[in-house]
Amino acid sequence: MTVFASTVTSEQAVAAFAPQVKGRTFVVTGAGQPSIGSSIAIELAKASPAHLLIASRTAENVHPVITAIREQDPSVKATFIQLDLSDHDSVRRAAQEILAATKSKIDVLINSAGNMALKKYTLDKQGIEMQMSVNHVGHFLLTNLLTPALLTGAKSPYGARVINLTSVGYQISPVRFHDVSFSDGKTYDMWTGYGQAKAAQILFSYGLTDRLKDRGVVAFACHPGSNFDTKLGSHLVMDDYSDVLPTTKRNTGQEFSFIVGDEPRFKTYEQIGATPLIAALDPDLAGQGPAYLQNGEVVEPVARHAVYDKGEVDRCWRLSEELVGQKFEH
Repeated sequence: MTVFASTVTSEQAVAAFAPQVKGRTFVVTGAGQPSIGSSIAIELAKASPAHLLIASRTAENVHPVITAIREQDPSVKATFIQLDLSDHDSVRRAAQEILAATKSKIDVLINSAGNMALKKYTLDKQGIEMQMSVNHVGHFLLTNLLTPALLTGAKSPYGARVINLTSVGYQISPVRFHDVSFSDGKTYDMWTGYGQAKAAQILFSYGLTDRLKDRGVVAFACHPGSNFDTKLGSHLVMDDYSDVLPTTKRNTGQEFSFIVGDEPRFKTYEQIGATPLIAALDPDLAGQGPAYLQNGEVVEPVARHAVYDKGEVDRCWRLSEELVGQKFEH
């Protein structure tokens, strides 16, 4: 496995694995500008992929990204598909459009869309808390609906991969199996909501790999790093972050660890896509999945509830199936 410095940029990651980009099809969610997804898509365009498909909520935010891709290389096919992860009808429609646009062959799916620490308790169209909905449940549904295309992509020499963007915020809370909806909002806490959604993405990565690894599809969960250039935390002020430590202690009995492994914790916009890109492209990682990556390398989660446990992994899968109203037997 290639070893990178913790300050590696997205451009350096793509350059290191250019053969794993050339001629392949990538689907990226939530790549409006500026975002982690947009930085990933634009950098991928430099290494001659066959097709970059961006599935995002707002076309206006994606148009600059499509333009940047075409400026990098006019031969790269760039497609926008409208997708609202909080609306399962939209997810199902978008999945069918993605399957058609990719001719049912996807090499890499990067689930980068998300939200963080919503101050007001909000439900999606299905009645699911909005952070759990967008970060995890919508991606769970989309990924499973796209699995036939991933299995086709898996027949290629590099196999197929699913990259789920999580966060060190997974430490804040385990998945609240006993009360995922916060008693209809009565016990809602914005950081607990964020923590359980990000923990669910890690468990989903484990569960998907359990089901598909033998057929060449591997999933990884990645913490990309913290960055103030994207809009993810634009609604927050610094005082809002002071609740993270006591909330983590209350929910888990553990201290929140800001320093995990080789930092820096904060990444520049040029660095923010590097870890997901390494997870998506490094051929030596295939045998290590499912795994959690941070600062460009596989590390063990520091919170007990995010370490692989088959019982908890299957429990999260069953909860997710219940929330989308569909079972997936891959």
